[in-house]
Amino acid sequence: MPFLSTLFQSRASPKNSLWPSTYSFFFGSATSGKAVNERTAMQTTAVYACVRILAETIASLPLHIYKHTDSGKEKAVGHNLYYKLHDEPNPEMTSFVFRETLMSHLLLWGNAYAQIIRDGRGNILSLFPLLPDKMTVNRTSKGELYYQYQTETGTAILRSEEVLHIPGLGFDGLVGYSPIAMAKNAIGMAIATEEYGAKFFANGASPGGVLEHPGVVKDPAKIRESWNTVYQGSANAHRIAVLEEGMKFQSIGIPPEQAQFLETRKFQTEEICRIFRVPPHLVASLDKATFSNIEHQSISFVVHTIRPWLVRIEQSINKALFSKAEKGKYFAAFLVEGLLRGDYTSRMQGYAVGIQNGFLSPNDVRALENMNAIEHGDVYAMNGNMLKLEDVGAYANKNTGGLEGDK
Repeated sequence: MPFLSTLFQSRASPKNSLWPSTYSFFFGSATSGKAVNERTAMQTTAVYACVRILAETIASLPLHIYKHTDSGKEKAVGHNLYYKLHDEPNPEMTSFVFRETLMSHLLLWGNAYAQIIRDGRGNILSLFPLLPDKMTVNRTSKGELYYQYQTETGTAILRSEEVLHIPGLGFDGLVGYSPIAMAKNAIGMAIATEEYGAKFFANGASPGGVLEHPGVVKDPAKIRESWNTVYQGSANAHRIAVLEEGMKFQSIGIPPEQAQFLETRKFQTEEICRIFRVPPHLVASLDKATFSNIEHQSISFVVHTIRPWLVRIEQSINKALFSKAEKGKYFAAFLVEGLLRGDYTSRMQGYAVGIQNGFLSPNDVRALENMNAIEHGDVYAMNGNMLKLEDVGAYANKNTGGLEGDK
């Protein structure tokens, strides 16, 4: 299949729209009867909070390009990609906004795409995010991957080397599946309970019922409209009703406390946190959070939630953005040490152990605390009182002049 080169053409300029999604077979009505897709899901506070905390956390982490050296690694500040990934991937976005956008795409659609713009020599000029619901991944008869992107004027064909693709969890290792679509029933129930609560207060925070009349009512619709006009809505709650001609009001609704409405909403919040593997306390659900465990929950969040996403992104960047000659020599990596910092006392105790055992210098500690280096602060020292167990006797004899040995 012939490829249409976009090298000397203007980049694809996607816009937020309701075009048909290639993931439409996943989305649709949940068992609760509510339509669930990436946009309706984001209107649920728990989903929005989870997506926001993950996207902002990963976007805020420093992203550097490193070069392997004989002594380990060093920052490759002079590399063409360093400034683009660390500061400005394209003229329209900062690195934070670019990575936040890609991460939100990953969390909602299960895939993140960015178009790679190169010059005639193959050097990367810029990176632009592409909407996943407009992208289709296919193979040619020769087995080569290519990407079809729906634009306002037609379909753009992009070669695999023109696309940075970060797939989420999937069955074929090529295209990820949307967490929203795979858990649409749980999110649909959250939408339904939220809508129920809104309608409950819209109806005056009182259960529905029927108006009973001892005789024959000629125009029941008029009576119903008159009742709703006066008593419906939260602004009219607790107004005193005046019934005429022996009319009675009979409640037939189930009060929210009997239907365990609040408990259901809390449980659905936990369900959504489970989908995204986010501790509930990060989305302001503090029922099970305590002073003693919240720090460990935050560290677990970094290790078990943030770190897998970072590895997925790093490896996709290394695969797509470095040339064959650069692979194995350069690599991209996030800095996560700042997220693992404990309280001040714990940090100081850890630094003291590091300095006393020779694997940290004072300047290493000052750099971790965002302080300037000091003179003579690069010395690595350790406590000299520690000896091998087999040398303890010899050391004692040396310091006592051999008296113990004579005895």
